[in-house]
Amino acid sequence: MIREVLRYPDRRLKLPAVPVGAPGPAIRRLAADMLDTARSFPRTVGIAAPQVGELWRVAYVDCTGHKKVPDALGPLWLIDPVIVESSGEEIGREGCLSLPEITANVRRATHVTVDATDLDGGRRRITTSGFEARVILHEMDHLDGILILDRVASLALDVFARKR
Repeated sequence: MIREVLRYPDRRLKLPAVPVGAPGPAIRRLAADMLDTARSFPRTVGIAAPQVGELWRVAYVDCTGHKKVPDALGPLWLIDPVIVESSGEEIGREGCLSLPEITANVRRATHVTVDATDLDGGRRRITTSGFEARVILHEMDHLDGILILDRVASLALDVFARKR
């Protein structure tokens, strides 16, 4: 089921999400809805549960076919993700379904290793870099109530109207 995506300044986007633990039927239903919702937006590479109004530590990332990620890891479910290691840094332009009118320059790590639970309850370690690392970090920020506007160095210089 496609769900409504919360938009800034909805206060729920600023709340930290709670841990899931072992994913059960309710989390699998949420995951299916998140997947349907993400796929309803062209070129979307990620979505987090808080964006659809659910304050659970669940995010979905899929950079498959994106020109900036020729060797994408494929669809990734990140349940209760934890950053194990990150390195490098780069400023890059980001968009967000919850801030559809803008893009922003955001500084992020260029390499990241994350431990997360998948939908089957297995714990896995994910290591990636570049744009895919950026997407994972962006979605993990949503789980902590952090938006791209919170990450810009200057609201005047680093936020842009989205090109249509």
